[in-house]
Amino acid sequence: MASLTFLGAAGTVTGSKHLFEVNGARVLVDCGLFQGLKELRERNRQPLPVEPASIGAVVLTHAHLDHCGYLPRLVSEGFKGRIFCTSATADLCRIVLPDAAKLQEEDAENANRGKYTRHAPALPLFTMEDAARALSLLQPVGYDRRVPVAPGVDVEFVNAGHLLGSAYASIRTNGSHVLFGGDLGRYSRPVLPDPKAVEEADVLLVESTYGNRRHPSDDNGEALAEIVRSTAERRGKIIVPSFAIGRVEEVLYWIKRLEDEGRIPVIPVWVDSPMASQALVQYGRRLEELDPEMAPEQPVPRHNREVAAFATDRLQIVASPQQSRDLVRSRGPAVVISSSGMATGGRVLHHLAAALPRPENTVMFVGFQAAGTRGRQLIQGAKTVRIHGVDVAVNARVAHLDSMSAHADADEILRWLRGFKRAPADTYIVHGEPDAAAALQRRIAGELGWQAHVAGHMQTVDLRI
Repeated sequence: MASLTFLGAAGTVTGSKHLFEVNGARVLVDCGLFQGLKELRERNRQPLPVEPASIGAVVLTHAHLDHCGYLPRLVSEGFKGRIFCTSATADLCRIVLPDAAKLQEEDAENANRGKYTRHAPALPLFTMEDAARALSLLQPVGYDRRVPVAPGVDVEFVNAGHLLGSAYASIRTNGSHVLFGGDLGRYSRPVLPDPKAVEEADVLLVESTYGNRRHPSDDNGEALAEIVRSTAERRGKIIVPSFAIGRVEEVLYWIKRLEDEGRIPVIPVWVDSPMASQALVQYGRRLEELDPEMAPEQPVPRHNREVAAFATDRLQIVASPQQSRDLVRSRGPAVVISSSGMATGGRVLHHLAAALPRPENTVMFVGFQAAGTRGRQLIQGAKTVRIHGVDVAVNARVAHLDSMSAHADADEILRWLRGFKRAPADTYIVHGEPDAAAALQRRIAGELGWQAHVAGHMQTVDLRI
């Protein structure tokens, strides 16, 4: 008998955790943080319904925080098994998890110093030591290679095209096949390869982040070009809140391409995120895992590979906190790419506080904005946003380019599903807000005739395998 419990990413897009139980073994597929609304973030401190020490292994689909960020907490609560993932995911986790732990410790310290905590003392969700212990449990595995993760349970990672190292987790047990889709990438996009086709599964989990939406049709970068041209003409800055892992690379790709084609003026482009800077290096070192067009035309020395792949004419990497502060105060045309992608924290908040009141500036979002985040408030037309305890007027232009999202839209999800040669017995829809998940369920049932179910938070289902 096998069962599946949706511990996260059910009814929301964050907190991915799926507990798979079979033959007495427990495997947790993804181990992410909840983000966005306070009621969701509070789930991060609620105990899991099973003892972490009873979980035999964790399988990670990729290195975004909503899929891997709970790992240090799981370890601090007693998990001691191995964490299986692709090699690139392991490398990115070594960037992401220490950074998240540092922010947790700093937030707790600031809360205690400022005495704005309901708890005495405020404690971080996890520590740098917890992150280090989690990293020590990583077990990198190559793509398309079947390996045992628990008694009678094998996993194979299949390239999902969503992020460097991203994968579907293809689990085989009892002669059956359960496919955990993770986050699904897009077709015919730069930087990353297309999501790989899958022909069959007995049970399927599929994301629904954009399950009720279509991305704008490809405009060959013209929307971005217009934003850069018009903002430069106003002598303003373009502030790009960006996910440090994944989005920065595509933004740089497009700016570099538009510069090379003479469609935008050449202005300074700053990357103000230590984590994004480290991730750029990882992308540059793994060009063979990216879209074939990312390969350099001429051989490039290894230490310059990331520069050749993503460097705009005037690219500059912020090297210190003081340089970041100087950049916040600066004026004149420039692109500033900084994290976090939903404007929930990090250095980008300082850039937003300085840029939002000034009408010559543009704030450009390039990915999904979850409910309860500043990013969602801004794209919905907020006239003020609260940053560091201060209400900041919004006079700058706010733009949202969904075309740069790394998540498949509804049509792309259906395109991927049509690649199956036989229907799964059951398809569970996860990783989406309720309206998006329900819309995708209707399309899957109506267009494909499959048994499709919207997963519920903490719901346990018995699997017919």
